[in-house]
Amino acid sequence: MRLLHRLGLHDELLSRGSSHSRFVLHSVQGAILGEQDMVGAVREKMGFGYLRIKRTDLLDVLLRATTKARIPVHYGKRLTAVEDTDSGVTITFADGTTDSADILLGCDGIHSSVRTLYVDPAQTPVYSGLSGYGSIIPIAALGSSHAATASQVRGIDATLTQEGAFAAMSCTAADDELYWIFSGEVPLPEVGDTRDGWDVRRKEEVDGFKDTMLQVLEGASGDWGTTMRRIVETTDVVKFYPVFKLPPGGTWSRGRCLLLGDAAHAMPPHAGQGVSMALEDAFLAARLLKDLPLGQQQRVDEAFATYERVRRPRVDEIAKKAASNAGVRKKTGPVGLRIKEWVVWAYMWVAWAVGLKGVGVEERHLVYDIDEAEL
Repeated sequence: MRLLHRLGLHDELLSRGSSHSRFVLHSVQGAILGEQDMVGAVREKMGFGYLRIKRTDLLDVLLRATTKARIPVHYGKRLTAVEDTDSGVTITFADGTTDSADILLGCDGIHSSVRTLYVDPAQTPVYSGLSGYGSIIPIAALGSSHAATASQVRGIDATLTQEGAFAAMSCTAADDELYWIFSGEVPLPEVGDTRDGWDVRRKEEVDGFKDTMLQVLEGASGDWGTTMRRIVETTDVVKFYPVFKLPPGGTWSRGRCLLLGDAAHAMPPHAGQGVSMALEDAFLAARLLKDLPLGQQQRVDEAFATYERVRRPRVDEIAKKAASNAGVRKKTGPVGLRIKEWVVWAYMWVAWAVGLKGVGVEERHLVYDIDEAEL
């Protein structure tokens, strides 16, 4: 949020999203295992916290800012070739058009064409073993009795189950809509190739999500358990998404081409820092390229090398945290679930006892400022 504030976008985003940062963990028996502010200390130090916002709202704000800055956006373009020389880069699109520039920034996601066509074709996404359902519903649709419980969601309310983790969170400034998600282990498809197999699996999962989720939540007790089931029953449409990641390492630059964000280092979303990593990449790249004599290949090479030297240690550490957080989403039995609940309860109790004002990603990661990173 601090970086978005520097772009002049903070206030408009804040007016559309939910900034509540309370985290509540419920047991399947209906008890509250722990409750904490995820960013209390960070907010006190920086003046910024978390923001949950619908993707459509975020994109709208970003595109408005892009238009205001007179930056053209071309739609329907699919990259098919990259020609890199000491003096510039020429790219070709599927429609036969071409474009040239001093450098090429690949910000095109985990399935990056810039990476697969040129920078690092050997670096391909791998399945993490986890998949998720997700949807957004209006709280009013739950009915008066369940809406009363759901309207108390401020931040994230979560429950661990034997099959994975369920969470619901406010995602609008008016707190009138809930985003819910369930993530757990799903095996690789056994039919067709990887793409066709996931198409078949996705249809199966989407068509049967209510039966699956109601079975997962069947044993959940208390008001929150009843409300979780009501949330699922009220949902008409879900998105099913297998979680992919890029293996550690890989090449982030080649010649005059540089990868940013998920194109370079896609990680599972379990640390909640994927967008932050991409923003930090962009700010550092802008810092390094500003006033750089792009006609001099050696200076470009030096800038790209500095980018990797600064970013890799931080990205690797956040990726390890995301992998660690994935553990609670894996299948377990009744005893294993009780152990997970006890461990989380003990951690949150100790944090409360010693006066910690945040849970999740460590404070030092949240207060990190890419603009102050030593080059």
